[in-house]
Amino acid sequence: MATKKSVKIAAFYVIAAGVLWGIISIFVRRLTQGGMTAMQITAARVTVGTVVLLAVILIKDTKLLKIKPKDLWLFLGTGLFSVVLFNVCYFYTMQHGEISVAVVLLYTSPIFVMLMGAVFFKEKITLRKLVALAATVLGCVFVSGILGGVKMELITLLTGIGSGFFYASYSIFGRYAVEKYHPLTVTFYTFLVAMVTSVPLCMPGKLIRIVADDKMQILWILGIGVVCTVLPYIFYTEGLERMEAGKAAIMVTVEPLVGTLLGIIAYKESANALKIAGIVLIFAAVVFLNVKERKKVESNEGEK
Repeated sequence: MATKKSVKIAAFYVIAAGVLWGIISIFVRRLTQGGMTAMQITAARVTVGTVVLLAVILIKDTKLLKIKPKDLWLFLGTGLFSVVLFNVCYFYTMQHGEISVAVVLLYTSPIFVMLMGAVFFKEKITLRKLVALAATVLGCVFVSGILGGVKMELITLLTGIGSGFFYASYSIFGRYAVEKYHPLTVTFYTFLVAMVTSVPLCMPGKLIRIVADDKMQILWILGIGVVCTVLPYIFYTEGLERMEAGKAAIMVTVEPLVGTLLGIIAYKESANALKIAGIVLIFAAVVFLNVKERKKVESNEGEK
């Protein structure tokens, strides 16, 4: 049985992970100001993540590097779709829209997870899930500015929703991958594939010149790779080992909260009534789904 101390430690790890993911906009803004595109920021982030994770595996257990060639398609899915396309869409939305909106649209991902689960794993779509879906769609309409306030470009809205979709795709590829390999192995090869596929597309020569002209960019690249990538992954994994996945999923929603407040307070982004209502609707839908999942898990454990 978990002690109160271990529960508090787990909560700290999960919340810390959410906060570190939530402040990523600080690094994206700085790198963008230095002239980097969404693809270049993505390539830089996954390259740092790959190198650091490789070092961790070499220290911990080199056997974690072993995979079967026939399973490479899994990491092509997690690396290209779930990391590269997700990051490019997410960073593009931050660059061309409001950070608070980008963070909220990313959190449409649980809805896509629900829909993908129905298609690929024949999971039931209940009334509760449909209500959450409706709340999310309405929330997206509100935050987009379609009904009034500051409107965002259609492409920016689509990339924002796309970030949620591609992020959710990890639940499909990752679900198969973690059944065969250690989470650290899955994460490393996911980042390795992401690096291999994104670096050739990011105009590496131009990226090198950007860094050469402004050495501070190196620190911001290391920051987004370590502070907003590797550390939160380690913290979240540590938290999951000490608490239920349902509780962790609810606690980590501190990420969009931090990102939204950062956008509104630090970057003076708009905060009209419709936008706030949309943010609340999307948050409510996410928590609504996670609370249900937590109760279901607890119920199943009680029957054993």
